[in-house]
Amino acid sequence: MSDPSAATPNSSATPGVDAAVELGLTPAEYALIVEKMGREPNEVELAVFSLLWSEHCSYKHSKKLLGTLPTTGPKVVMGPGENAGAVDVGHGLAIAFKVESHNHPSAVEPFQGAATGVGGILRDIFAIGARPIAVLDSLRFGEPTSERSRYLLDGAVQGIGHYGNSIGVPNIGGEVYFEHPYEQNCLVNAMALGMAETDRMIRSAAAGIGNVVVLFGASTGRDGIGGASVLASAEFGEDDPDKRPTVQVGDPFEESKLLECSLELLERELLVSLQDLGAAGLTSSSAEMASKGEVGVDLDMSKVPLREPGMAPWEIMISESQERMLCVVEPAQVDAVLTVCEKWEVHGTAIGSVTDTGHLRVFDGDELVGDMPVPALVDDCPLYDLEPAKPEGGAPTIYDAPAATLDHDVSDPGVTLLALLGSPNIASRKPLFQQYDCLVQSRTVRRPEQADAAVLMLPRGGAIAVSIDGNGRRVAADPYRGTMENVLECAANLACAGAEPLGLTNCLNFGNPEKPHIAWQLTESIRGLGEACRALDAPVVGGNVSLYNESAGGPIYPTPVVGLVGELPDPAYAGRSGFAREGDTIALVGPFAPFLPGSELSKLRGEPLPDGLEHVDLEGAKAAHAAVRDAVRAGAIASAHDIAEGGLLVAVAEAALFGGLGATLQLPLDDFADPDRLLFGESPGRGFIVSGDAAALEALRERTPVTVLGTVGGDALSVDTGATSFAVTLAELREAHGALAPLFP
Repeated sequence: MSDPSAATPNSSATPGVDAAVELGLTPAEYALIVEKMGREPNEVELAVFSLLWSEHCSYKHSKKLLGTLPTTGPKVVMGPGENAGAVDVGHGLAIAFKVESHNHPSAVEPFQGAATGVGGILRDIFAIGARPIAVLDSLRFGEPTSERSRYLLDGAVQGIGHYGNSIGVPNIGGEVYFEHPYEQNCLVNAMALGMAETDRMIRSAAAGIGNVVVLFGASTGRDGIGGASVLASAEFGEDDPDKRPTVQVGDPFEESKLLECSLELLERELLVSLQDLGAAGLTSSSAEMASKGEVGVDLDMSKVPLREPGMAPWEIMISESQERMLCVVEPAQVDAVLTVCEKWEVHGTAIGSVTDTGHLRVFDGDELVGDMPVPALVDDCPLYDLEPAKPEGGAPTIYDAPAATLDHDVSDPGVTLLALLGSPNIASRKPLFQQYDCLVQSRTVRRPEQADAAVLMLPRGGAIAVSIDGNGRRVAADPYRGTMENVLECAANLACAGAEPLGLTNCLNFGNPEKPHIAWQLTESIRGLGEACRALDAPVVGGNVSLYNESAGGPIYPTPVVGLVGELPDPAYAGRSGFAREGDTIALVGPFAPFLPGSELSKLRGEPLPDGLEHVDLEGAKAAHAAVRDAVRAGAIASAHDIAEGGLLVAVAEAALFGGLGATLQLPLDDFADPDRLLFGESPGRGFIVSGDAAALEALRERTPVTVLGTVGGDALSVDTGATSFAVTLAELREAHGALAPLFP
């Protein structure tokens, strides 16, 4: 490659402001680019700027808010800014983890959208030198009675299973909700975890003037051009077949080779830095590496291995073809790097070099076709102040009330319980997770429906637990308190397994932030997220923001998904959700404050969202989590299950189903004028159903509220409220809970 440092790139084509607007930039942003460049950008440069200044790559509407979150802590090894965050789990090991969205591609082509979402999040993990050990997913669709929702659900589940099962990474947990606002804009969030030697992890900053830039992995094609970065930065309609080519196509077997190649290169200490190619492809990976290292990078498009002949330089730069990595290598190590690539049968090609210019320069052979200052591309992207305003009439006015599926006059709690157990948001997810391999790699201690959080053994002692949560309906009612509840519920799941939080990752799924009511949702949600994380000492180590999730039918529910990783000292004492022993005492533990508005029962009755939720007692919840966690670790209680969707009676029924043992309850209704409030009201993250001997439960009372409810045993759930009594057999509960099974014949 020649070095025409004083040359001006080929600028015979300067597309202009109209082309910039078509690519998602505003006229003001185009004018700013011209100012920073000192001239109009050509075709290659405009394509690069349009992607790096897109919402998906720059976070221009959320970056200022994200800066308010707590990101440091004694266990944090890597925080925000790298491919994934990581926490120290002792014995020289770190756990890397991150969650990302692939919402818009999945709404266009659900199988490949979801599959490549898994592939992308796995690359984030091994890009910092960690071997992937688990995947979880958080999914949102319209009501399952909808033909479109069924199509999206089937495709996404198959795509997740195909990629994860093929590459040999277990899918150990997750969640799925069905709500009408996700009808046109499904959410597919994937979380991955990896394990690494703490002192062998690598960062992505380019370094070393004269070092060589090597592209390795799959060849480059037109699939994915303008994919995640464009789709995730604009609203789109119900039928956009023209956007189907922008969805990437994944190959898990190619990624498996790429994974092993990357880890061997790191094991042999052949790399200076490493970055995966995700959204915006070579554009984002090279510019971000250069920005972090405060250097320049030259790239030659004529050297990139192509899947399709005749690709223009701008197409090669922005292609989002999957299963590719970019690394910086000292010149003396290039041959060794290429030899390892040849061993694993992945393309390995030197395509550029690190320079002292501070520019990203793009060549096509000897021809300079693009020359852009790196700070202008990455650091000087305009950041916007939101203009939040709570909608007139309150939060619920944004969304239509759901269609009623349960008569409001139903007075038999047993009938209500069965309706809730069979409702789409509570019914067993077994038909979904049985399509995923949760045991491969032989680390899984607790899998779905065995415990509230998944648990994995660590090779040098101890274990980790992980959970992912995000109730959009309650956040729609109250973005601030609803987001705090999401964090509390996720932490409560860890407590039930006996784990203490180490760090949190998040995926913030919202509508168009340029609209005041969406800006209000986002602002309030991040405020609640930060407050809950500080209260629980759970630093945010990374995450993702997905905006513009709306169509002509309106926005999605604001859905801040949170994933927590925690540690427990002994996997043998990992908690279980299901009742374990006949005769154990059942108790309600924690500052449980049931609230019916916004609950699943409220949805079944067709009631609109409330304008706000009740006060969230963060300190009381934290104390309850610690008390339950310690009791589980000590083996003092036999089971622990948090009270979430459906309320107290649903939680008891699930504990009975998961353990195969019934229960007899005497419920204290004296303080509740409305029995449904105690039985089915919700207070996420602030209440637990536990079972054990009476002495162990009495010991818990010294640290958090405890109310004895009854006894484990029998083949039915029998309830006496004082005002009424009823019994439902385990067989009836199981039949209701299996309501989703017919959807997956």
